[in-house]
Order: sequence, then structure tokens, then C-alpha cells
Amino acid sequence: MEKRIVIASTNPVKLNAAKNAFFKLLPDTTFEWLTMEVPSGVSNQPMSDAETRLGACNRVKAIRDNYPDAEFWVGIEGGVDFDEKGEMMAFAWVVIDNGQHMGKARSGSFYLPPGITELVREGIELGEADDIIFGQQNSKQKNGAIGLLTNNLIDRSGLYEHALILAFVPFYNPQLYPE
Repeated sequence: MEKRIVIASTNPVKLNAAKNAFFKLLPDTTFEWLTMEVPSGVSNQPMSDAETRLGACNRVKAIRDNYPDAEFWVGIEGGVDFDEKGEMMAFAWVVIDNGQHMGKARSGSFYLPPGITELVREGIELGEADDIIFGQQNSKQKNGAIGLLTNNLIDRSGLYEHALILAFVPFYNPQLYPE
């Protein structure tokens, strides 16, 4: 039986991450993939852990309203936050919902270099700041800051994939996660 999965984004990086994760999570399943751009209800560049998580949750709620018959709804929101020294870290929050359970997980985080941090502090979205510093175009739909900073040892899709797998924990262990 085919499972319909709706991703709350048309960004190919987020779709690719979801596909890679779900093929590992449910290897004997065929999927129908749908994407839909929906508002996050938060800033274009979330500037805290809480705002980023809220953006992912809001995206899931929006696609559930549009595709109520899906088996899974997935929201991914990238954001930044600051440590006690004022240094900026980047990460993403992932939310997976199936109507009975909701899984949430945060990706690994990494520190951004001062030049990118300064641009983001000035109000420039992280993806645009990456493009300025690295001379790229539309890197947020490619390897992202993490790919640019790690020589593509980890790219944006890979960073999200691990968080998607972690967000699936309640679905593997429903007895431990009451509704």
C-alpha cells in the first residue's frame, strides 16, 4: 500500500532529506510524495530555538489542513540561535505527524563564521548570507551553509535526514509516547 507523505516545502533539499529518511525508516513501503509551500508563521529567518521549532510545527498544521488524508505530514524549519558568548549557531527543527503521534527533533548544530553571523544580525537570511560570503547562488536549495563549511562532507539534506530519523522515534515506540 502506498503512503502519502506531504512535505511543507517545495525546497528540493527538504524533499530529498524526507525521501532518504523515509526509505530507511519504512524500507518495504511505497510512497506518494507531495510538496506544498506554506507559511511558517515565524520570521523568514528564525532567530531562536523556540521560534524555529514553532515554525516547523506551524508548517505541519498548515499542510494537515490542506491534505487531511495523508499518512504523514512533515515540517522542516532552519534557524539560528546564540550561545552565552553571543556566537551564532545554525540548526533545523523537524516535525513529523501522522494524526496519532507527533515526533519532533532538532538537527545537529554548528557555529557560523563571524562574517555570516554579522550579515544575519543585520537582517539578511542565512541562505542569502551564505551566497554573499561564498559567491554562490541559491545555496539554500543546494548544499546550504553546512555543505559550504564542511566541503560537502555533510550537506543540508544530510543534516535534515538525521533529524527526520530522530523525529520518527515515537512512531517506532508508540507505547512509550502516549497521544
